[in-house]
Amino acid sequence: MSLAGGIAIFGLIWFLVLFAVLPFGVRTSAEAGDTLVEGAAESAPAKPQLLRKVLITTGISLAIWSVAFAVLEYRLIALDDVPFLPRFEEPK
Repeated sequence: MSLAGGIAIFGLIWFLVLFAVLPFGVRTSAEAGDTLVEGAAESAPAKPQLLRKVLITTGISLAIWSVAFAVLEYRLIALDDVPFLPRFEEPK
């Protein structure tokens, strides 16, 4: 895997995990018992804790990327190991 490919795959994984992590622990101003600021949406989170979510996202993404890197770099799973893919024979 090239450096650019590794960075691109990590970026894709990071954003997918971020969108999965963002809704965890979100409480609106009404749920938190705070007064709603004028002009703010009622569904806006009271305390989004973005730094915490970014750190959690980075940790999970590193774990997923490490597994993907090992599988791709060390060829732990070959295409012939995937049962639903067609088999290709090398020319003789």
